Amino acid sequence: MEPICATGVAARLRSEWDRNEGLGQNNMALKFLGQDFETLRARCLQSGCLFEDETFPAQQTSLGFKELGPGSAKTKGVRWMRPTEFCTDPHFIVDGATRTDICQGTLGDCWLLAAIACLTLNEPLLHRVVPHGQSFHQQYAGIFHFQFWQFGDWVDVVIDDRLPVRDGKLLFVHSAEGAEFWSALVEKAYAKLNGCYEALSGGCTSEGFEDFTGGVTEMYELKKAPPNLFSIIRRAVERGSLMGCSIDITSFFDMEAITFKKLVKGHAYSITGVEEVSYRGKLTKLLRIRNPWGEVEWTGPWSDESREWREIDPSVRSRLHNCQEDGEFWMSFSDFIREFSRLEICNLTPDALQSSEVKKWNTSLYPGEWRRGSTAGGCRNYPATFWINPQFKIVLKEPDTESQEDCTFLVALMQKNRRKLRREGKDMETIGFAVYEYLGRVGVHLKRDFFLTRTSSARSELFINLREVSSRFCLPAGEYIIVPSTFEPQKEGDFVLRVFSEKAADSQELDDVISADVPEESVLQESDIDEGFKALFAKLAGPEMEINVPKLQMILNRVVGKHKDIKTDGFDKEACRGMINLMDTTGTGKLGLTDFHVLWEKIKRYLAVFRKFDLDKSGTMSSYEMRLALESAGFKLTNNLFQLIILRYAKPDLNVDFDSFVSCLIRLETMFKTFKTMDGDENGLVSFSFTQVGLNCSLVIRNFNSKCFLVSLWSSNICLQHLVFFLSS
Repeated sequence: MEPICATGVAARLRSEWDRNEGLGQNNMALKFLGQDFETLRARCLQSGCLFEDETFPAQQTSLGFKELGPGSAKTKGVRWMRPTEFCTDPHFIVDGATRTDICQGTLGDCWLLAAIACLTLNEPLLHRVVPHGQSFHQQYAGIFHFQFWQFGDWVDVVIDDRLPVRDGKLLFVHSAEGAEFWSALVEKAYAKLNGCYEALSGGCTSEGFEDFTGGVTEMYELKKAPPNLFSIIRRAVERGSLMGCSIDITSFFDMEAITFKKLVKGHAYSITGVEEVSYRGKLTKLLRIRNPWGEVEWTGPWSDESREWREIDPSVRSRLHNCQEDGEFWMSFSDFIREFSRLEICNLTPDALQSSEVKKWNTSLYPGEWRRGSTAGGCRNYPATFWINPQFKIVLKEPDTESQEDCTFLVALMQKNRRKLRREGKDMETIGFAVYEYLGRVGVHLKRDFFLTRTSSARSELFINLREVSSRFCLPAGEYIIVPSTFEPQKEGDFVLRVFSEKAADSQELDDVISADVPEESVLQESDIDEGFKALFAKLAGPEMEINVPKLQMILNRVVGKHKDIKTDGFDKEACRGMINLMDTTGTGKLGLTDFHVLWEKIKRYLAVFRKFDLDKSGTMSSYEMRLALESAGFKLTNNLFQLIILRYAKPDLNVDFDSFVSCLIRLETMFKTFKTMDGDENGLVSFSFTQVGLNCSLVIRNFNSKCFLVSLWSSNICLQHLVFFLSS
């Protein structure tokens, strides 16, 4: 494996430590690309120069790569200008942020703007995203910053205020008045976070909701709306939840088509209010909805010009009725159900809720990854590999107060960083999850047989190519396993799994505890060895009666070449050197008779394991067969360690041949033997200086990555998992 893989492991460990110290929370946001707003602004104010962001330059690449790429008609004549260059009196925010500050431009990011519009209804949430103290008049230095939630962490994104302009007007989002720029700058910061403006084209409002709040979104298909949906919406408003809605399209030609009553298909709207009014002696349920275009409004009942307003109480009418073409309108709940297709509600996490009276979820978050050959097993349609997916246990202890038996919890699976990959031609994977009851088992990674003999207790409603899939469940108290996956196996990606429960619940990732149950090598005397083997050794070893690396390589390759049922490229010198390092009891770098006999028996045992788990008799071992084979040989490894092994020993087709299998087992034995020697008090930790690291590990580490090891030495203690990470590099 290349050192960069070990560096990735070290980065994950560093990230875990940072999270434990509180970094990544909204009040301690991570600095995106290492840029610190206060430092950069102070430097600009001192020098008298306006900030220019080299990490997101005012160039074509920041606009896009295809429809907004070089030579595109949509970018012809575009200039990057500061508001001070094309507006006589620009302002950051005037009289507070309002929904009319957000009017869509030529970019297809209505989903994002609908989310921003909802954000303006909740000032505490808004100021988590748009920090106070930013202005075009006081301490202006051409630099602004915003904070977004990204897959478990809050990040602070710094930008300059050079914006795409054509014919003196903003190309993308703008305020109705034209002199307020906070929304355009938010859009730019979000574009930077995702790689470019074009990466924001198309999406679900839930993405924006979650990246502005850290909340979790539930979706409702309105054709299957639950009978209490209006009550759900009203409670969501009371909880400060954000809500969006849209109308499905049936073909490409439907996109942004306007219906007879002026609703836009395939377009994201935000729900900004809910009311019940007395109309003709009956209570009528109303919703207030906003079109982020800032224009094109519903013309049906309860629209701005409709007669229904004349027949309600004048005080109610004056409070609710706003007869302006501002993109915002009222409609009845029954019309909403009939006209719209989908509703998205973003439930806020406890840290985003200010009121102690608001009902709060208990939350857990776990980062994970699917990697070809090791943890990308696909869905339950692929039983041979499904079990290799990451697994998470949740313990539901207490039934809800509303129920005597069942526990309510919500599972949300989110894939990471997919918008950034659009430039490479990649997009969202199709993802989902299954939930299994977990009775009376120890907390280890469950193997294939468990899933072959059980059906799921619950699962995500769909496998779908959205950034996040979430479902609410109500199950009896007990222990459950959540298995997140892509639909097909061998699809790579990073993800975050979040579990929200009404009552307190324990949860953890299931993984094997690193261990090695390797038979102790018996101490042999020459008299214990068969005479036939002695004669063979004498013939192979020559007059020196010792076997060095070249001789061992020749012997092994001749022997395995005779076994037509196994495939091999042949043992290389590095593999043979590793075997001699493990077996050499004399320190000469060569094997005598007894050492060679022990090695010979070991390889015979490995061959038996290889044949047993080569289930399809292909002469090679698939990656998932490899994990079972390693366990049979006595080694239990975590998902991360198994990923490293597959990266190091598998071929591009993810198969492992016999020489690689033996090399892997020899290396593992060496690692565990090394650690056991270092761990004198057997407490699972070793402590030593950097000099001792070099002395103790020089025989088993090649291409040693000292940077990774220094990160692991943060506390001077290294556990077995950390050591194996680096010794496998």
